[in-house]
Amino acid sequence: MTKRPALGRGLSALLEDDKTDITGSADASQLSKTVGSIAEIEISKIEANPFQPRTKFEEEALQELSQSIKELGIIQPVTVRKLGYDKYQLISGERRFRASQLAGLTQIPAYVRIANDQSMLEMALVENIQRAELDAIEVAISYQRLIEECKLTQEEMSQRVGKKRSTISNYLRLLKLPAEIQNGIRSNHLSMGHARALVNIENPESQLELYRQILEETLSVRKTEELAKGKKESSTSASKAKAPLSVVDKRIRMNLTDHFSVPVKFQRKDEEKGSITIPFENEEELAKILKKMKLK
Repeated sequence: MTKRPALGRGLSALLEDDKTDITGSADASQLSKTVGSIAEIEISKIEANPFQPRTKFEEEALQELSQSIKELGIIQPVTVRKLGYDKYQLISGERRFRASQLAGLTQIPAYVRIANDQSMLEMALVENIQRAELDAIEVAISYQRLIEECKLTQEEMSQRVGKKRSTISNYLRLLKLPAEIQNGIRSNHLSMGHARALVNIENPESQLELYRQILEETLSVRKTEELAKGKKESSTSASKAKAPLSVVDKRIRMNLTDHFSVPVKFQRKDEEKGSITIPFENEEELAKILKKMKLK
């Protein structure tokens, strides 16, 4: 029976590349006992991965893993790269590394690789996307970093992580949402289905309005999609009705804002028609506005 490889295709290919393996980069006489096998490395000699895309580690889950490690040991080795004599840096396995520290271990089993920063970043990102339970925003950030820092196209990324390009695109679009909504996704207050519906709304204020409605009314994904479609259509109609402000109109708006000391809205429906809106927060502001207009 053929053993199914545990690693994702992209990470596996990288780790099997002799250019990233210490066994393919050093003379046999210079290799330590760690080469070509799993080595027991002192935890104090391993530093954390600066490219780690995961930013949240649940304390309870880490404690559970730590207890498991105390009872059963490390089942799956971490992967490290050698920085120098007796100095290593994590490539993948940070949860196991942290849990081992909590368990009080002084040594941990590890695969040793040689990798440059570019390869290391790619390995860490791909490994985390494939195997760790990242929230949707962390996955999206990992995809974005693969594009920007590893210079991967969406097609190349699709091959690395074994995901469709459309799936990758859907994740990347989440990063366009307002910070409040992204935090809601990270806190599991919002599902991926809800988030995808919100992305289809262009106006950030409308996105936030519907997001808060989802939380207050516990809306289903289907209901959210219906409401999002309505907001998108009304937003499109409104944008068509508004003509862009000219440089002169923008100066008029700025002068009005300075004069009344409140953010005045100046809009045009066409070349001749438009509206001016002067907001006020309380009676005192209204009195000041009326005084400047010489009205009682």
